[in-house]
Amino acid sequence: MASVRNVTRFWEWGRKIICVGRNYADHAKELKNAVPTEPVLFLKPPSAYVKEGSPILVPMYSNNLHHEVELGVVIGKGGTAIPRASAMDHVAGYALCLDMTARDIQEECKSKGLPWTLAKAFNTSCPVSEFVPKEKIPDPGNVRIWLKVNDQLRQDGNTSQMIFSVPYLISYISEIITLEEGDLILTGTPKGVSSVQEYDELEAGIEDIVSMTFKVDRQ
Repeated sequence: MASVRNVTRFWEWGRKIICVGRNYADHAKELKNAVPTEPVLFLKPPSAYVKEGSPILVPMYSNNLHHEVELGVVIGKGGTAIPRASAMDHVAGYALCLDMTARDIQEECKSKGLPWTLAKAFNTSCPVSEFVPKEKIPDPGNVRIWLKVNDQLRQDGNTSQMIFSVPYLISYISEIITLEEGDLILTGTPKGVSSVQEYDELEAGIEDIVSMTFKVDRQ
């Protein structure tokens, strides 16, 4: 029997967003972080999703909201301890994603040794594009992702710069957190993150395969 859940609308029913921090060496360096030897993971709740047509909201407690453009991997078949060799069989497709980060709050959390939840998990902190079928991106380890703010190019990277590959991440994450159909993995951001203000317009894309535009507003 066909599943009533449509994976192409994963943001409506997917249960979790698993994010990988510092997966591009240049981005780790720009924030003065050590380049990791194993993936840095954090979570966003599904309430973080926002789609084109609705604004990205700056949380009222932040004065320094940053954009981070990322390739998102949509899980089509769940599993625990998925071997790296078969990891790609668990991928349904992809999405272009932004990991919106309250950088001032993140710095504060880091300095106090606290979790990053306030900086990463707020409403509208995970803008996503339409679903991209798997065959449109034959090699997720070699696609260009880019982001413009008010038509100025800020981020322009290639997933070939990732420290940990998509199959590696799927295998690693599933050892710790069982992956389920509809889950989204954010694979990290290239360098060039910067602050956005109310009324800014963000446009981002994966090559010319998919793009999306969001306005920034205040909570």
